[in-house]
Amino acid sequence: MPSINFINENINVDVNPGVSILEAARSAGIVIESPCNAVGTCGKCKVKIPNPEERRFVRSEDGLHRLSKKEQEEGYVLACRSYAAGDVRVLVKDYAKENSSLKILKGGNSFSYERSPFIAKKLSGGHTEVYGGGALLGKEQGDTCKEIYGVAVDIGTTTLVAALVDLATGKEFASESALNPQTRFAQDVLSRIQFAGENNGLATLQQVFIDALNEMINSMAKTADLNTEHIYEVVYSGNTTMLHLACAEDPVSLGQYPYVPKIRGGNHVSAQGLSISPFGLIYLPPIISAYVGADIVSGILVSHLEEVKGTTVFIDVGTNGELVLARDGKLAASSTAAGPAFEGMNITCGMRASKGSVESFHVNDDGSCTFKVIGSNADNNDDVKATGICGSGLLDIAGELVRTGVIGKNGRIQADGYNGELKKNAAKKDGKDIFSITGDVYLAQKDIRQVQLAKGAIRTGIEMLLAHFNITASDVDSVEIAGSFGYHLNENSLISIGLLSPAFAGKVRFVGNTSMTGAVAFLLNTGFREKMKELVKRVDTVELANDPAFERIFVGYLGF
Repeated sequence: MPSINFINENINVDVNPGVSILEAARSAGIVIESPCNAVGTCGKCKVKIPNPEERRFVRSEDGLHRLSKKEQEEGYVLACRSYAAGDVRVLVKDYAKENSSLKILKGGNSFSYERSPFIAKKLSGGHTEVYGGGALLGKEQGDTCKEIYGVAVDIGTTTLVAALVDLATGKEFASESALNPQTRFAQDVLSRIQFAGENNGLATLQQVFIDALNEMINSMAKTADLNTEHIYEVVYSGNTTMLHLACAEDPVSLGQYPYVPKIRGGNHVSAQGLSISPFGLIYLPPIISAYVGADIVSGILVSHLEEVKGTTVFIDVGTNGELVLARDGKLAASSTAAGPAFEGMNITCGMRASKGSVESFHVNDDGSCTFKVIGSNADNNDDVKATGICGSGLLDIAGELVRTGVIGKNGRIQADGYNGELKKNAAKKDGKDIFSITGDVYLAQKDIRQVQLAKGAIRTGIEMLLAHFNITASDVDSVEIAGSFGYHLNENSLISIGLLSPAFAGKVRFVGNTSMTGAVAFLLNTGFREKMKELVKRVDTVELANDPAFERIFVGYLGF
């Protein structure tokens, strides 16, 4: 039986025929990211076979086109499509080091409100009674009345953000952010639902989330110098699928018509497994539908959409684009599968927003290009080498190339579109036109196609919500872009590529991580819980997939 030695961990795994390197790693608890859930399309599960003699024992199937010729020559293979027929040693990328520099927005727009937390304490004799909503939850020895804390959590598809809050004063003691560890197994919502349906998949996804959250809670408690047993309530704000996975609730119904969620929110669930009080609870904010979740409800709460006069479009841009249109107090919501391109996945040189990724890009009047690399101190500074492109950089590059004519309306790279200094960026890779940014970082034709699909999906969602109210883009008074990713976007780029209508120019506001600030509001004011539970019942849900016009409109917005 062949044996795979994972050099980083010095762990040997004996494998049967047909067991991939990725499966072997997972069985040993070794992290190899596979955002596409091992279907061979993302090209992110690269591992290296450093010994040339051992490479002959590795059989690789389709998917090698995701690797450059140089990478193949150096011994790189896709772990999900490679199998060992003899003893081999494998070198895995250090994901912890890469993800430690992730750029994650922790907060967003906030508003003033009175504090009325769910948790309260009362001293009785020689012990302290802990109450939740007026009901006795448990008793503690001594006087702990001043020790009363809660945690708000934004469970994003890609990232996690948590804040430790003093329920008595509203003060935020500490906050933490991290990559959602579920991305190692599947990048977007649909592939995560699929993974959860596989053998032990749901338990795996929940456990890695709980482990990551506990690490964040313990870190925040250490920073604040307090006991985690005095944390009594945790609020989960996230999309509907993320709530299901966090609570170990089978999400299979979310991937099958008629898309009925098992979790509706607006209630408490057990906090078993979390590093908090033994009688602590988790509150789940209400959801709107299978694909418009508590994160959007938090956004509605923070932005007061039901109270705003005029017309507002609220967009959470990400792998699962969620949208709300508010018109004089009436709300309609929808969602659209934008895919993982905005997170840098399925992009040739794509990466997450961490050190080395191009996060902004501009073409100057003379055709020269300036760009900003995460971790660098200045545009085009050599202190940090560009190693890839993150989502905001991708949209900036596409927007600027459309604006300058390098990318045509049909999405093709135009050989005659290069003018002035831009001619230096024209290049070819394996005989195909590419736009070179620096060194080995470039934009390929297939990457532009991914941008078209993603932006076309969100633009279609916007237009269909407008049609639901029988209005046009010119009737919109304001556009709010929410989310950690959305905060780093550029209005001009969004309009240039057609993700937003030109009628939205000057009306766009970036409101940040409202899922997080909404979670804190739910934690500190129980009145919001009943208010939003009633509000979601009045929100119209627009199911794009059920509309016969969807495909026609979507195809119409693929072009630039």
